[in-house]
Amino acid sequence: MLKAINTKILLAILAALIALGGAVSYQRHETEKAAAAAAKAAAILQQQQREAQQQKQRDEAFRQQVQRDKKKHNSAAANEGKTWQTYIP
Repeated sequence: MLKAINTKILLAILAALIALGGAVSYQRHETEKAAAAAAKAAAILQQQQREAQQQKQRDEAFRQQVQRDKKKHNSAAANEGKTWQTYIP
C-alpha cells in the first residue's frame, strides 16, 4: 500500500515537472518569437527612416533646381525691356 502511494506521489511529481518543463519551453519559444518580431520591426523602421531621408534630399535638390530655374528665367525677363530701346529700324 505504501509503495502504491509513493508511486502515485512520484507520478504526480513527474507530471508536475513535465508540465513546468513544457511551460518553460513554451515561454522560451514565445520570447524568441517576440524578439524576432521586434528585430523585424526595427529593421523596417530603419528602412523607412532611410527612405524618408533620401526623399527629403531629393525634395531639397528639386527645390534648389526650381530656385535656380526661377532665377534664370527672371533674369532673362528683366533684360527684355531694354531690347526695344536699342532696336533701330
